[in-house]
Amino acid sequence: MKTYVLRKEDVKRKWWLVDCNGKVLGRLASDIAKILRGKTKPEFTPFVDNGDFVVCVNAEKIRLTGKKTQQKIYYSHSGYRGGLKENPFMRMREKKPEWIIYHAVKGMLPKNKLGKKIIKKLKVYKGPNHPHTAQKPQNIEIGG
Repeated sequence: MKTYVLRKEDVKRKWWLVDCNGKVLGRLASDIAKILRGKTKPEFTPFVDNGDFVVCVNAEKIRLTGKKTQQKIYYSHSGYRGGLKENPFMRMREKKPEWIIYHAVKGMLPKNKLGKKIIKKLKVYKGPNHPHTAQKPQNIEIGG
């Protein structure tokens, strides 16, 4: 019996459209990461990028469970002494709601060259409109 190994020339990609309205951030991000990685396909190969493209709309309507909306803080550091910056979830949702989903999905992908290539297939938009209508993305219901 031989093991089937997918070649990058044989990869067939689809486009999926995800509506983030009222979805829980972590559950949505894990499902998106599986689609981007290609784990939902029967021909999954760990070292080949065989995932699909994902377009997320309504990023500003994402939700968190419990008290995380008031307590969750995103940290960034400039590299200089005293350069730690804190951004609460509510402020990030007003300023950059696309970044919240991008950040959550990126944390669930491999931390190597393949992960950097995979994250480029994620497209996140603030409102219900997106510029990928020519690719004809299919609606998919994921997340919790």
